Amino acid sequence: MTADELRLLSGSGPEGKHSYLITDHSCGPASRVADATESIQLHMGNQLLNHALALLPDEQPGALRYLAERLTESLRDALRIAESRGRRLNHPDRP
Repeated sequence: MTADELRLLSGSGPEGKHSYLITDHSCGPASRVADATESIQLHMGNQLLNHALALLPDEQPGALRYLAERLTESLRDALRIAESRGRRLNHPDRP
């Protein structure tokens, strides 16, 4: 079994450990469920990011606002990476 056959899932297993899907079929039923779950999570992340961006300008400066701004930036970056990787996966002929 190679690392290419393991798919890191978005959820954690017991004790917060990584969960993997072992499959040689990227279009099998378990892969489709994982794809659907990730799609929902990305959509929720985008909604949360938009909500946070709308709320932050009204917050008073301080440690909590600073933390929320950095978390918002990190979420935006993570969503961009996920979108970029998804596009590359949909076009395997691209380098």
